[in-house]
Amino acid sequence: MFLSGFEIAILVFAVLVLLVIFAGVKTVPQGNNYTVERFGRYTRTLSPGLNLIVPFVERIGARMNMMEQVLDVPTQEVITRDNAIVAVDGVAFYQVLNAPQAAYQVSGLQNAILNLTMTNIRSVMGSMDLDELLSNRDQINDRLLHIVDNATSPWGIKMTRVEIKDINPPANLVESMARQMMAERNKRAQILEAEGLKQAQVLEAEGRREAAFRDAEARERAAEAEARATQVVSEAIAAGDMNAVNYFVAQKYTEAMAKIGSAPNSKVVLMPLEASALIGSLGGIGQIAKEVFGEDGKQQPGRRSSRLPSVPAHSVATTNTTTDTQDER
Repeated sequence: MFLSGFEIAILVFAVLVLLVIFAGVKTVPQGNNYTVERFGRYTRTLSPGLNLIVPFVERIGARMNMMEQVLDVPTQEVITRDNAIVAVDGVAFYQVLNAPQAAYQVSGLQNAILNLTMTNIRSVMGSMDLDELLSNRDQINDRLLHIVDNATSPWGIKMTRVEIKDINPPANLVESMARQMMAERNKRAQILEAEGLKQAQVLEAEGRREAAFRDAEARERAAEAEARATQVVSEAIAAGDMNAVNYFVAQKYTEAMAKIGSAPNSKVVLMPLEASALIGSLGGIGQIAKEVFGEDGKQQPGRRSSRLPSVPAHSVATTNTTTDTQDER
């Protein structure tokens, strides 16, 4: 069966219609935008999904990725303000917000962003000293992001992050920095040790001052107690209390004997230390005091003692001690 010319023409027309329909139907993937050009001029932007264009009149211009993209910044040498040479690399993140601007405002979008980022890295880091460069990395990243984002905003993109990955000084500079750090640590250790020694000396001086103050206070209290005891004994003697006289004389006698026995210039001391001799001496001293003051504790009128003139009690104790020592010798 042969087709007529009319039928052939209809078949050819149907095929052409199908070709035109397929040529005018465009599918845009998610995360992308396509620009449409009519006779070479931008007319509109196709969003993700199924779209139609006029075949042979309109065509797809630029296919733009609207997702956030990463751009690796290669290593470059940077001279700092104090003339130190360091090797620096980084990474940049950007996102296309306006497909027509990114397609038609700049040629070679990624190359333009890369060169702009590298140039600003040299500018920002070259205006800083090496110490600032190593310790203020966050500040460097913020300055780079602000500068590059302002420069690329006419291109319809948004710089989300600009990060410095590595800062590598030369080996000799790293060695010098290590020695400097060690010297600084040794200096701090010496300062701490000196401060500790100073604090210890201050505390020791305060301890000596406190001890001297307490010793002086103790001596003062002992002197007050001695004065009080002497006053009590004096009042007792004046009142004729023989027990107080005997106690006072015995105390002075015992102190004198202790001093004689502990004298540094005496190697051998011979004296009666028996308890009976000491008690007998005390009894004799008490008898002398009775003769002086009388039985009732008061000195008898018109009677003067030939044995003991008006001599203080401590003198009597000293005299007896000296006499006993001479007798032994």
